[in-house]
Amino acid sequence: MKKYSYVGISFIILIFGIIFIPRIVNRVKNTSVVKNDRMSANNPLANEKLSYNKINGEPKKVPEFAFLNQDSILITHHDYKGKVYIAEFFFTSCPTICPKMTRNLVYLQDQLKEYPNFGVASFTINPKMDTPTRLKKYAENYKVTNPDWHFLTGEREDLYDLANTGFNIYAAENPNVPGGFEHNGYFALIDQEGYIRSRYDAFGNPMVYYRGTIGVDEKVDKNGEEEQITILLEDIKKLLKKDG
Repeated sequence: MKKYSYVGISFIILIFGIIFIPRIVNRVKNTSVVKNDRMSANNPLANEKLSYNKINGEPKKVPEFAFLNQDSILITHHDYKGKVYIAEFFFTSCPTICPKMTRNLVYLQDQLKEYPNFGVASFTINPKMDTPTRLKKYAENYKVTNPDWHFLTGEREDLYDLANTGFNIYAAENPNVPGGFEHNGYFALIDQEGYIRSRYDAFGNPMVYYRGTIGVDEKVDKNGEEEQITILLEDIKKLLKKDG
């Protein structure tokens, strides 16, 4: 009986190979496996609900914070309650990515003028230099008009703890890099309840953060990374409309 079973199985495998293998090869040649399967409607992409950034299976909230803004007013996490906002870490004397990040945030500000519940939290990683006065001048230079865009400064240890532990966005002093500080050029998207949100990538994994260093007009950078300001704008609107 075993001999006949093996013959039957071999016959099925042969038929499978004749029918399906040429189709698979053809799809690979045309890259349709990547283009179609990865982007199929079954994958949780931008048209679906946004993910939560989870730690140990629990949605992560932005931790408590309290810093002075550019008007020397104490701003805390409570001031962003009920608002959708972007959090970033930067410094005013940054000669590399920060100007690009700020311009992208100004672009978002201008695109979202009709939404009063949109804000930005820009945390400096160089508090020794970035006083409220300096931060206010920086905001004026970039034509910041959103009343809920706060440039925040305070104790160095608190700011770095918020970046590296609270958001898991790397920030550190480094005298060997331009400007003396290094940091990730990411934007964190926070919903009305203080949870960190993002869309899913093409593979069904949460993006967690959005690239803040590539402008809409650039499309891609020199490393081939695509701009994500366009999709960030879409996702902000989704949360603002309570559709996320």
